[in-house]
Amino acid sequence: MTAADDLLGRFLTVAETAEVLHVSVSQAYALVRSGELTAIRIGAARHWRVERTELEAFIEARYEEARREANWHQTEYAIVPELRGGTLL
Repeated sequence: MTAADDLLGRFLTVAETAEVLHVSVSQAYALVRSGELTAIRIGAARHWRVERTELEAFIEARYEEARREANWHQTEYAIVPELRGGTLL
């Protein structure tokens, strides 16, 4: 655990999550509401909180997705319209 982790604590608000991801708060809320980013509701006001480990897993999953997409584009199959989602003329 780093000093920055100690400052953030185990759970982050949606605003803190947005700051880490460098996106708007509304974009972070959209990720939470869609279930793409796992979060829980806490307290009587039912505020969303994102566990730091869940945020790290989300980020790692996006990196893996990017790696797979980059690898796909390097294959010979990437030029076949039927396999890349393109249409035939």
